[in-house]
Amino acid sequence: MWIVWVIIIGAVAGFIARLISPSPNNPQGFILTTILGIIGGVVATYIGRAIGWYHQGDSAGFIASIVGAVIVLIIWHWISRSRAGTSYPPST
Repeated sequence: MWIVWVIIIGAVAGFIARLISPSPNNPQGFILTTILGIIGGVVATYIGRAIGWYHQGDSAGFIASIVGAVIVLIIWHWISRSRAGTSYPPST
């Protein structure tokens, strides 16, 4: 039952993060939005433990998952913007 809650919270957190950070380059679709929210929760948990907000065994809450997903989207935009300026594979 725990994994079902992770998927539901991840989907909602990813959807809200996409609304907060609108861009034509956002990941689209239910699966990618859910993965974005789940990764956002993992990022928020990791940052919270590094800062000392969460202890071993604690996980990030809903709001922290949204903030983590927005952080993941910012990194996504930064990587996609840096790749758009270069040509892959390099032309010879």
